Amino acid sequence: MPTYPEILDFLYHLEVERMDLKLERVAAALKLCGSPHRRFPALHVAGTNGKGSTAALLHSMLSAAGYHVGLFTSPHLVDFCERIRFGSESISEQAVVDEVIAIRRRIEPAGIRLTPFEMMTLLAFSAFAHAPIDVAVIEVGLGGRLDATNVLCPLVSVITGIGLDHQAYLGSTLADIAWEKGGIIKPGVPVVIGQVDGESRQVLCGLARRVGSAAYLFGQDFTISEEANGTATYQGSVWRLANLRLGLRGNFQRRNAAVALAALELLCPSFSVSEADLHQGLRTVTWPGRLDVVSEHPLVILDGAHNPQAIETLTAELPGMLQGRRMKLLFSVMRDKDWRTMVPKLAQLADEVVVTRVQQARAEDPAMLQTAFAPFCPVSVIPDAREACRRLVTEAGPNDGVVVSGSLFLVGEVYPLFAPAVVPSLQQVQKEKG
Repeated sequence: MPTYPEILDFLYHLEVERMDLKLERVAAALKLCGSPHRRFPALHVAGTNGKGSTAALLHSMLSAAGYHVGLFTSPHLVDFCERIRFGSESISEQAVVDEVIAIRRRIEPAGIRLTPFEMMTLLAFSAFAHAPIDVAVIEVGLGGRLDATNVLCPLVSVITGIGLDHQAYLGSTLADIAWEKGGIIKPGVPVVIGQVDGESRQVLCGLARRVGSAAYLFGQDFTISEEANGTATYQGSVWRLANLRLGLRGNFQRRNAAVALAALELLCPSFSVSEADLHQGLRTVTWPGRLDVVSEHPLVILDGAHNPQAIETLTAELPGMLQGRRMKLLFSVMRDKDWRTMVPKLAQLADEVVVTRVQQARAEDPAMLQTAFAPFCPVSVIPDAREACRRLVTEAGPNDGVVVSGSLFLVGEVYPLFAPAVVPSLQQVQKEKG
């Protein structure tokens, strides 16, 4: 019997002959496994940025209503088990081992070779089918049209926003990327579309009309506004909800909340959620590593912004959070990101930058990052990410704030310095209950 670390090593090192995105492999594998993706209702969430937060909001509100809700997101911050959740608990290590063994016994005799994310998707769908759950919230991995999760026929499709990212796979323009992400729109299945540019909206609405999918648009069919007391008011096609308080930091999270609420409106009456449940779910939602204040003295903010659109959102929020503090930035990024456009935006706010390298093959060379930051502000290299974070926090004075950003992998590496666990696993919860 393989161990959990051995199973993770297997998952991370799966290879196909070439990294071609297609659905045929995962569809064939699912069929051999008894089509687990057809044994639970689901919501399907895509978008360049905000899809993880929106998925977490949906999961939180449905859970507050008493439903047993599955959640599949990626990547994880600290441990792989965070990717697959049942309510407030993540999948157990033993369940990961058992499910992967069962899947391999079914597909390997047929000669099916899956990518890591395809296998992880099968794992999640199989785990949800065996749980059982009332409904699952499934986050798209990459794009939409050819993403492994797109074998689903969901109750509602969601597209949070469109921005430039993964251009090598999704295209070089916003219209190209909108077309790829709009590939999750299914015939007769309503789609909720968040705040997008005009060209992307035209593409997405055109795709919806082509397949007979009703499209619900942010700013047209549903809106959300900030009130003077810090609460928000949502106005949808049916609901009007006032005095909403959101457990996630950032003005942009209100837009994600509006998208999630619009999707839940479309679920009714199949999955009814009371106004009290909506309030509770929004107030208690957690999504670690996104504008995440993990220390007050000194102020430490972790944010996994990893593309230009996300960096713009982050830099708009930081002045209000830093409240005049000097900003010490810890930065690392994957080399396939458009990081050169991210550097000047961050450097405008940073008084000091430390660049580092995360333990990923795709990580950019810190020397390249140092050269890019050097014209703007003082910059140094500390190769070990955790040591770099420790040093910045230790040396931070009362008028300093430490910001860690550039990659979710970086946030994940330093997170254990501040919190022992992001999401409790089933075995942890059982142990705590005695």
